Amino acid sequence: MTGRFMETAPQETAPLFRMEGISKRYGGVRALEDAELSVHAGRIHAILGENGAGKSTLIKIMSGVVAPDQGRMMLDGQAVSFSSPAEANKAGIVCIFQELSLIPELSVADNIVISDPPKKFGMIDRRAQRKIAEEALARAGASDVHPSALVKDLPLSRRQMVEIAKALARKPRILILDEATSALTAADVSKVFEVLKRLRSEGLALLYISHRMHEIAELADDCTVFRNGRRIATYKAGAKSDTEVIELMIGREYQNVFPPKPAAASGKPPILECSNLSWTDRLTDISFTVRRGEVIGLGGLDGQGQRELLLALFGVLRGCTGEVRIDGQPVKLVSPAHASSEKIGMALIPEDRKTEGLMLPMTVRENLAFAAMDKVSKRGIIDREAEDRLLDEMVKLLTIRTAGLEIPVGALSGGNQQKVVIAKWLMRHPRIILLNDPTRGIDVGTKQEIYQLLRRLADQGAAIVFYSTDYDELIGCCDRVLVLYDGAIKRELVGAEITEHALIASALNIGAAEAARMARTNA
Repeated sequence: MTGRFMETAPQETAPLFRMEGISKRYGGVRALEDAELSVHAGRIHAILGENGAGKSTLIKIMSGVVAPDQGRMMLDGQAVSFSSPAEANKAGIVCIFQELSLIPELSVADNIVISDPPKKFGMIDRRAQRKIAEEALARAGASDVHPSALVKDLPLSRRQMVEIAKALARKPRILILDEATSALTAADVSKVFEVLKRLRSEGLALLYISHRMHEIAELADDCTVFRNGRRIATYKAGAKSDTEVIELMIGREYQNVFPPKPAAASGKPPILECSNLSWTDRLTDISFTVRRGEVIGLGGLDGQGQRELLLALFGVLRGCTGEVRIDGQPVKLVSPAHASSEKIGMALIPEDRKTEGLMLPMTVRENLAFAAMDKVSKRGIIDREAEDRLLDEMVKLLTIRTAGLEIPVGALSGGNQQKVVIAKWLMRHPRIILLNDPTRGIDVGTKQEIYQLLRRLADQGAAIVFYSTDYDELIGCCDRVLVLYDGAIKRELVGAEITEHALIASALNIGAAEAARMARTNA
């Protein structure tokens, strides 16, 4: 396991696509060095690695977004190079990036055919456009999305399905999926898996990037691990345990994923209390408490009101009824500014870091300093020494891997971008921390660091409300879990009650007795 390359037995057929000796640097940062990859038709090839391992650079080179500094690419045995994504698309290589490429103000159909709309008499043929969109949506398992709908009116999970349909409309030979399921509901993920398996049977080559190990186990035929810009191992799916794979990814022994939980904080007074909190038809009579030092999870199937609850607590939603108390005193959370004020001390880590948490073109320094301007300035004048001390402290606390504070935050890996979002709020020393699926699309090493951080913040007295679509996170991180169904809390799980069977049964609103029976049956 310590060798540089670990190859599987040679495939019976020649690779459809091959990369050899690919290297790429951005200034002094090595993104890829002497990387290799072989992709075969009719197979799903998973690419694994931490954020910053080189995966994104690899697929950007493959899809014509950036050019390599050295190395060569072979397609059907012929040398190729792409100066643009359009050239790669023409050659049959299409990539679905984690960052959506849709234009919100346009319709679904407009987005799907935007690069090559059908024409009639020199004008866009709307009937043909709609037919192409309907066929692509059906092929992507998203027939419920109307071609005339505006993308901005669709939830994030449906936008992702449109992105997949847009790629399939280009009739690719090689389809690259970069965290394409990270924003999807469980039902949508199942549909996407069916689509990918069908495409494989049709002879497409698929390159699949995901941090969800169970997805890799279900889909992949071959796997390649990258670390620090180099290919570390290639092997047939199922040949290595999850622990072995993770150790290859992070380069160290992997254990104690979740930090130990302390004794229950039941003796401490609640810092946050909700009574009969309701909002339109999305939240109904939500009542719960959170004490200092507690990590409270929000469970249930995606879309059952968890996100709305966090937004309501942070003062984003208008027209909420019920009562919220902080330190026993009733408060009206009328805006995010009020919720994050020193008096309340609340912070919200948003779901979509790229659109809700960061200003991507701005530097790491600017993104971090913006949140703590009042702490490093007097009468409008910034104390640069105080700012530098505070920013250095945050970079070290969260081990943010960056070439410097002056580079655009958009140049960081996804995991380090998420750390910047968290660091922004920690600089305000919040007492109540709300997290909306914070580890979505983040590598296992960074996830482990965030788990450790959350427990450390709780140990220091913070109250944490943590929504996650990952049952393992709820089980491993939370002291209690509130399971929501149709906008209401259906069950509270405490301590040893927090099991996968109980979470699933409660999420499906089966009931406590049936959940207990399921747990005994599967024990």
